[in-house]
Amino acid sequence: MSRDKNRHDVICTSTILMALVVGLTLIPVTMARAKGGPGSAAAKATFHTKCEMCHGPDGSGSTVGKSMNIPDLRSATVQKLPDGELAQIISNGKSGMPSFKNSLSEDQIHGLVKHIRSLAAKK
Repeated sequence: MSRDKNRHDVICTSTILMALVVGLTLIPVTMARAKGGPGSAAAKATFHTKCEMCHGPDGSGSTVGKSMNIPDLRSATVQKLPDGELAQIISNGKSGMPSFKNSLSEDQIHGLVKHIRSLAAKK
């Protein structure tokens, strides 16, 4: 009886330890995927909700944006701007563009910069 109980305890302990190892291994992978890359779903969703109304889905400008003379985000003029300057424009606004520093995190702003960079390839 005692031998069966010990065997059962070893199996349970081994199972729990294995689950912990697997869980701790998957957490960093999940976090890395959540941050995403240039084409990340999070950056696309942010662009859709915050930028698309004026800049259009492809960055070329919507009817509203074109009436306000917004630049084509795919253009060489915009694409040659340093990342820091694009982030600053998104954060502080420019001309008729509103500031997003109070509604977007720094990570979201940098995600938008990467998304804007990806738009150039689609021109």
